[in-house]
Amino acid sequence: MLHPLPNASAAPLPDKFTYPFCYTPHPLCVQAAAEVQQFLAQQTDWQAELSKGKMFGVLIVRADGNRIGFLAAFSGILAGTNVHPYFVPPVYDLLQPDGFFRQEEEVISGINRRIRELENDRNRTDLQLQLHDRQAAMQHSLAAAKQQLKQAKAERESRRLHCPTPEETAALIRESQFLKAEYKRLERRWKEEIQLLTDALHPYEQQIEALKQERRQRSADLQMRLFRQFRMLNARGEEQDLCTLFAPTAQQTPPAGAGECCAPKLLQYAYRRGWKPIAMAEFWWGDSPKTEVRHHGHYYPACKGKCEPILKHMLQGLQVEPNPLGRTANGVPEPAVIYEDRYLLVVDKPAGMLSVPGREGGLSLSEWVRRRCPEADGPLMVHRLDMDTSGLMVIAKDLQTYRHLQVQFSERRVQKTYVALLDGCPPQPSGTIDLPLCPNPLDRPRQLVSREHGKPALTHYTVISVHPDGCRVSFSPQTGRTHQLRMHAASPQGLGCPIVGDRLYGRAADRLYLDAVRLSFTHPATAEKLSFEKQPVF
Repeated sequence: MLHPLPNASAAPLPDKFTYPFCYTPHPLCVQAAAEVQQFLAQQTDWQAELSKGKMFGVLIVRADGNRIGFLAAFSGILAGTNVHPYFVPPVYDLLQPDGFFRQEEEVISGINRRIRELENDRNRTDLQLQLHDRQAAMQHSLAAAKQQLKQAKAERESRRLHCPTPEETAALIRESQFLKAEYKRLERRWKEEIQLLTDALHPYEQQIEALKQERRQRSADLQMRLFRQFRMLNARGEEQDLCTLFAPTAQQTPPAGAGECCAPKLLQYAYRRGWKPIAMAEFWWGDSPKTEVRHHGHYYPACKGKCEPILKHMLQGLQVEPNPLGRTANGVPEPAVIYEDRYLLVVDKPAGMLSVPGREGGLSLSEWVRRRCPEADGPLMVHRLDMDTSGLMVIAKDLQTYRHLQVQFSERRVQKTYVALLDGCPPQPSGTIDLPLCPNPLDRPRQLVSREHGKPALTHYTVISVHPDGCRVSFSPQTGRTHQLRMHAASPQGLGCPIVGDRLYGRAADRLYLDAVRLSFTHPATAEKLSFEKQPVF
C-alpha cells in the first residue's frame, strides 16, 4: 500500500499537516496525485465507471525508518468492491461475504421480496381496482342525489311562495324529511359496500405495513451497528466509533457513507501502522455530478457533513495548519468610501474582509462601519459580499433607510454588475444562467443545483475579452443567492468555468477574481437614482 515518491527530496516537507477543509495541495501531494492518475489511466476495465466521477485521495507519510511515501484511497466503492491492492482498505469492510452486514442485508432483501409479492398479489390488485371503481361510483351517485335534493328543495320553496294550506305545508315538510332520509340510506349503503372491500384489503395492507416497519427498524439497527464498527484512531492512539463522534453534533447520528471517504481511510491505515501523516490532498476524477461542482483533476477539501466530526477527532495529536479562511484582517486594507450622506454610504469592500462578523475572525465591514458611524442605529448591512469578493456595497445608517433599501433588493430594483476572470471560456459569448440553488446539507457552505429544493437564481453574463487561459466576463445577477455567481460560473449546467481563485468550486489562487464594479439604486430619502462605478482591481 505504501508507494514510493522518487522525487521526495525535491520539495521540503511541510511543518504542519494539511487543514483538510481548505488547502493548497503540497507539491508532494501533487506528485503523488499524478502517480495515482497515471495508475487510473491504465485501468481499462474501470474507465466507464471512472468517467462518471469519483473522489480519490493521497496521504504523504513518514514510514518505518525515515522513508517518505504515499498512500492512495478512493471514496466509497470502486468496481463493485471497496478492496483493491493499490489503495488502502476500508476502515471496515461492510461487503465481506460472511459479515453481519451482508447477512442482515439479505434478510432485508427477503423482506423487500415479500412486500413486492404482497403488493402484486392478484387478489389484492383486484380488490384495489374494485375499491377504486366503487369509490368513484359512490361519489357520482351521491353527487347526483345531492343535486336532486337541491332541485326538490327549490321546488318546495317555490310552492311555499303561493301561501299553501296547513295540510300542504305539512306535506312539504314530510317530503323534505323523506328525501333527506333516502339520501342518508343511500350514503349508508355505499359506505357499507366500500367498507366490505376495505375490510377485504386490510389483511394485505396490515401485512405490508408490518413488513415495512420491520424493514425500517432492521435498516436503522443495521446502520447503527455498522457505524459502531468504524472505530477511528487519532495520532494519540485514541479510538472512538462513529456513533460517539456524531452524538454531540446537530445531526446526532452519522449520515450514510460516513467513514468511507478518502481522508478517514488514509489516516486510519497510517495510524494502524504507526506511520506519521505529513500532508494530504483529494482530487476528483471524471465527470462532474449534475448538482455539485466537481471538475476533472481538480483538488477539493474534505466534505464537512460526513467528515468534519471524524477528522476533528482523527487529527488530534497532529500539528495542523490553521484554517486559511480563518485568517484575521491583518494586512487587509480599509474599505474605500465612494459616497456618503446622512442616510447611507457606499463603500468598496476589499477582498479578505467579511461583510458581517463570523467565526473566521478579523474586522468585518459591519464592525468597521459601526466604528466609523457610531451614531448609526438599527440594522446596517442591506446586502453582503463573500469575504473573498471585493467591490461596491451600500450600507444604511438608520432603520428606515435599511428597510427601504431592503425592499429595493427584494423587488430586484437594484442593479449590480460584477467582473470576473474565469478558468476557461464559455461556448457562447453571452447568455443567461437559470439554475436554482440550495445549501448542500452535507458540505456547507457549498451550494447545490436543485430543481426540487433550490431557490430561483438568475444571472446574465457577457464575455468581455478572451485570454489564453480563460476569459474576463461581466455578470449581472437578477437574484442574490449565496455563491450564486460562483456556482453559475463553475457548474457544468452553467458556464462550466470556475472563477479563478475559487477555493470552493475551482482552484485556489492569490485571491478570488470577482469584483462588484457597478451598483445602482434609488436613494430612499431623495428618490434620486444613484449609480456608482469603479475600475476592477484586476
